[in-house]
Amino acid sequence: MFLYLSKLLPLFFYPLGLACVSLVVALVTLWKRPRTAAIAIAFALTLLLFCSNAWIAKSLVRSLEWQNLPLAQIPVAEAIVVLGGATKSAFPPRPTVDLSESGDRVIYAAQLYRQKRAPIIILSGGRIDWRGGGSPESADMATILTSIGIPSEAIVQEPESLNTYQNAVNVRKILESRGINQVLLVTSAMHMPRSLNIFQRQGINVIPAPTDFLVSQGELQELGGTPKAAILNLLPDTDNLHQFTSALKEYIGSLIYRLRGWL
Repeated sequence: MFLYLSKLLPLFFYPLGLACVSLVVALVTLWKRPRTAAIAIAFALTLLLFCSNAWIAKSLVRSLEWQNLPLAQIPVAEAIVVLGGATKSAFPPRPTVDLSESGDRVIYAAQLYRQKRAPIIILSGGRIDWRGGGSPESADMATILTSIGIPSEAIVQEPESLNTYQNAVNVRKILESRGINQVLLVTSAMHMPRSLNIFQRQGINVIPAPTDFLVSQGELQELGGTPKAAILNLLPDTDNLHQFTSALKEYIGSLIYRLRGWL
């Protein structure tokens, strides 16, 4: 039940969900309370305009992503841990497993393995039945890795986790059973602050290895590179709204996890 509510309830605090609620209020009150309806419409419009402009969205994303910048030299560890959320199951008409927007996690883990940063890759992630079902994310990631030449004997799957807290708890059990003390943690840069804190809370000696950066120095320079660019980046854009929502999701997730004592 907690898992279901943790995915459902925050939707009403994200910009699109909150704007929809406000518009429903406007629709209900339009005839009897036109002033209230006007305020609700103005709120929804302001919210969407604010959250979908590049200046705001990229600033919020950067506040998370740049907390753990990649190390100049990645140290050698005993394992590479990759968190789920990077794949789409091989449902027709897909010919095989697809990488999602966070698919850089899988590719980066393969690169680290080939650079001999660690001898094994631990893939952590299950699949929520009511969100599409399919194979566990760990199995999907393993399919991608073996298809690009990573030996199956170097891959350890953890298919039970349905959130980041469970990732840390279940990976810790694997590490303890194998006598592993230090790992490289691979996940999206935006997700790294929460993940790192949770893994450290479990007593795991973890080195952050973030990837999938949405905001780079080039994108920040582009924002105000010219007067035209500065103005255009104020206009609403669905990609910006998505990035803002993803960053807000991380902050809300951190708050919920902290209230539950997981951080």
